[in-house]
Amino acid sequence: MEEKQIRTQEIEIPAIEVKNVVKIYKLYDKPKDRMKEALGFGRKQTHKLHYALNGVSMNIYRGETVGIIGTNGSGKSTILKIITGVLHPTSGEVHVDGRISALLELGAGFNQEYNGIENVYLNGTMMGFSEKEIDKKLPEILEFADIGDYVYQPVKTYSSGMFVRLAFAVAINIEPEILIVDEALSVGDVFFQAKCYHKFEEFKKLGKTIVFVSHDLSSISKYCDRVFLLNKGTLLGEGTPKAMIDAYKRVLVGQYDLPAQNPNDLLNDSEVLKAAADSVSGRSDISAESGQGGSEVNPKALEYGTGQARISEYYVTDDRGIRTAAVIKGSEFTLHLKIKFHDHIPAPIFAFSFKNVMGTEITGTNTMIEKAFLESVKPGDEKEVTFTQKMSLQGGEYLLSFGVTGYQNDTFEVYHRLYDALNITVISDKNTVGFYDMDSRVTVSDVRHGENET
Repeated sequence: MEEKQIRTQEIEIPAIEVKNVVKIYKLYDKPKDRMKEALGFGRKQTHKLHYALNGVSMNIYRGETVGIIGTNGSGKSTILKIITGVLHPTSGEVHVDGRISALLELGAGFNQEYNGIENVYLNGTMMGFSEKEIDKKLPEILEFADIGDYVYQPVKTYSSGMFVRLAFAVAINIEPEILIVDEALSVGDVFFQAKCYHKFEEFKKLGKTIVFVSHDLSSISKYCDRVFLLNKGTLLGEGTPKAMIDAYKRVLVGQYDLPAQNPNDLLNDSEVLKAAADSVSGRSDISAESGQGGSEVNPKALEYGTGQARISEYYVTDDRGIRTAAVIKGSEFTLHLKIKFHDHIPAPIFAFSFKNVMGTEITGTNTMIEKAFLESVKPGDEKEVTFTQKMSLQGGEYLLSFGVTGYQNDTFEVYHRLYDALNITVISDKNTVGFYDMDSRVTVSDVRHGENET
């Protein structure tokens, strides 16, 4: 995948400046403790301080599309709310140059009792538009939302998908200079998401600034010029989507050394990758039975078998040999299985398969098909099996299943099978039609008429 270039060298005018922002919340064990402290009863401090953001600084430049990624609770939504003025920082400064349109959480800025049309005018007025200006924009908004006659019904009757359609249609059609979106697109259907991302492309061409938070790493990779990585209120780094996604994969599994709590310790691309690699190479405490060393394990995976063999460990590594829950399309990756045997088995078969989230089997193979292992095993043996291949699946979420099977006197036996054991994310900035990419080589040339005519 071609790495995107950071545009900060080309663009000198910041649209958003965040300077050493801190946001602290007081956490109480009991509701009555909050009241006692507010009324001044008792001298004992009953709250704990929670740093939702701890000295975060970032510049977002005009015309950039910037992503903010991080685990749940890392402060992504908090920083967006501070930028838009919904929240005030405990300390620090935020400067915004340009008209902001924000789509944060469902319900923000909408009156549940009003119908869709009334809410369009309500939101437009709150953004500083006159009634005449909203009148001109209304046809475009309704066409983009495409919710039909529901626009005349109270929004409290809307599904979450209809709600986000209308909210995004308002946010994106009032000609903002800065568009801020927080995960809202994940609610809409795939067709609406495609329409929204097409609008993103139009905005980019018009030189608008886009900031969005998403757990969809493929969208982050495809649309962002630059990415900020947050973790537990601290800014870990900023850089290209590829570098930050790579670092985020390590954060997900606790294989990343945090920098000191100092905004001056921000890591650049090369430092992030080095820190991530060093962090992983130094780990020796990865448990085979809990966590599987980096992939998204399904604790409710369907598991069954005779018990004559057991898959004791399973995980995925990327093209650098680092355990991961996300694979970049076009790169090589390896599936690892460790199997313990409790009985004599003449010729065990080791297998894996990929399903999509709808449960459709996409692809898979086993050692018998690959003619890779046709030997017998005895009790106490332990085998480590690896499958290495190029990732050609489209970007998205997939489920991995594993199995150890074989034949005993012409009877097929399942010794241990794990269905939907791991969740793997495929990161892609080019999705073709269907389940996998045929990796076509395309040529276009002029046809020369008359050369072979008689």
